[in-house]
Amino acid sequence: MQMDERKRKILRAIVQDYIATAEPIGSRTIARKFDLGVSSATIRNEMADLEDLGFIEQPYTSAGRIPSDAGYRYFVDCLMDPKVLNTEEMEFIERESTKRIHEIQEVITHTSKLLSELTNLTSLVLGPHKAKSTFGKLHFLPYQPGQVIMVIVKENGAVENHIIEVGENQTAEELQQVAEVFNQKMRGYSLNQVKRSMLHEIYSELSRQRLLIDNTLDMLRAILDDSEEDERICLGGTLNMLNQPEFKDLGKVKTLFKVFEENESLKKLLHPHQEGLNVTIGGENMMKEFKDCSVISATYKVNGLTIGAVGVLGPTRMDYAKVIAIVDFMTRSLTEVLTKRRR
Repeated sequence: MQMDERKRKILRAIVQDYIATAEPIGSRTIARKFDLGVSSATIRNEMADLEDLGFIEQPYTSAGRIPSDAGYRYFVDCLMDPKVLNTEEMEFIERESTKRIHEIQEVITHTSKLLSELTNLTSLVLGPHKAKSTFGKLHFLPYQPGQVIMVIVKENGAVENHIIEVGENQTAEELQQVAEVFNQKMRGYSLNQVKRSMLHEIYSELSRQRLLIDNTLDMLRAILDDSEEDERICLGGTLNMLNQPEFKDLGKVKTLFKVFEENESLKKLLHPHQEGLNVTIGGENMMKEFKDCSVISATYKVNGLTIGAVGVLGPTRMDYAKVIAIVDFMTRSLTEVLTKRRR
């Protein structure tokens, strides 16, 4: 939609002031706080036009104006100055992102915590999809008599450790032999893609290792299961919503917190199947419970393959430029961390 420069400046002023103060703004305040070079009467006339166009609205009689969902959308798409994180902020994110990389869940949990702390909003992080959980590499590490630690590295970079029974007479050389056969036969496959002929080849080459093979396969079934039950959203900073003026109404907060327990609903907010960065404002969210919220989300990858999504949930009155910059840099940092794990 085309809009003349004066209206654009006034809409930008209204959005920026409301983000900062959470208070409706009138024409006199705009004239006083923003050097637009026109009188308050002119600003008032332009605001009337903006209201007719649906970009601003009056929350209650005798109040100033606040941005509508359409006003926020126009601001994000056409008026917002992109924000670039400074060197100190980028170094902090990179340093924090690489702190805990021993387990994929630690990375996800830490990312969620870091996002909520940086934005003072609620973070949502979707871990690697189970459907992408294909076998990468297998290692066995001695643990105690009759047991070893089985280390599975998936193609998406995730690492899982599990203790399995192997028999007390198992030698290190035999364990290495089993690992090498599995690595050769199964790399790049999920378990339901493994054909009977492939399993027959494994049993044929390792005929004396039946117990170890069976226990390894049982564990792989659990780890590489294609069901999505374990695709959990990791939430961070849920209580941050209570600090927002828009959510002083306890009934509204209870509704949100109830949805926070519904994993499938939260996944829809993140748009995990849409590439790149997404901004969903107010009524654009499919669920009515989030009509007063905006979600900024982005997908992250390993070796070019999208495996999860990161997002921030907050009121429509959020600092879009800042949150977009943080989410964008965080997903790029997460992609780099997980790609390094894959090497």
